[in-house]
Amino acid sequence: MSGQGIEIIINALMLSSMYILVASGFALVLNIMGILNFAHGALYMVGGYVCYQLGVIYGINLWLSLLLAAAAMALFGLFLERFCFRPFYGDFFNSTIVSIALILIFQTTVNLTMGDHVRSLPPFVAGMFKHGGVSISWDRLATGAIGVGLLGILTLYIRKSKMGQQMLAVAQDSVGAELQGIRIHRVAAIAMGLGCALATVAGSFMGAIFDLTPFMGDLILVRVIQLVILSGIGSIGGVLIGGLVIGALDSILPLYVTPSIAQTLGLAVVIAVLLIRPRGLFGREVG
Repeated sequence: MSGQGIEIIINALMLSSMYILVASGFALVLNIMGILNFAHGALYMVGGYVCYQLGVIYGINLWLSLLLAAAAMALFGLFLERFCFRPFYGDFFNSTIVSIALILIFQTTVNLTMGDHVRSLPPFVAGMFKHGGVSISWDRLATGAIGVGLLGILTLYIRKSKMGQQMLAVAQDSVGAELQGIRIHRVAAIAMGLGCALATVAGSFMGAIFDLTPFMGDLILVRVIQLVILSGIGSIGGVLIGGLVIGALDSILPLYVTPSIAQTLGLAVVIAVLLIRPRGLFGREVG
């Protein structure tokens, strides 16, 4: 395989792992709480800025800043679930209004406090990996490796831990789970906190590879919604496959067509899959 081919594969895995990290949190909240949290992309953006504030403004070690930012956003997720979403549990319309309001609050706050000009985190791992015809930054390699590792840990946590089993039970039948003694609000809070932490990790790594802007969450939100629909609403495991597909499209298509055409073609692939399989790849029917 040529050096360019290897670089494309690495970039595809890197993008896919970040998309899946963000989409996993979105899917957990959707399946457990029945809420389309449109603010999830904005939380991804806020997490990146929190890491920037700690690592660049306050001069804290960048890896420690990432851990602190993820922990802070996880706690913030608990707050959001308790005071913003729990009062509207089961109320799709009002919970959607709340999530849209949160987008405006987060974007406006970051715009006013940090400014609207582009910022960037320094690389988490400096330097370039060069071997044969392959030349790629260590930062992208580290991002892909850590993303894959976190996805493996998340999968094991959901499949093997008691809390993970409770999340699956609530996602399948919240009424039945509650009758079995599962505290669904506690499960929902942990899912929200976990989703915010994962979004922060992705936002921080993407802020180092690309840029930080107050509106960076808009693009990731579009990708996440595409990914969740492609995977099948109701399927958490299917997010892994959907993420690989979307990541591969976003890595390969821009090499041959303009970015706008690449986005259109990516959306066309999702629509084509839904025309053939309305339920998505692994879930129940969309709509």
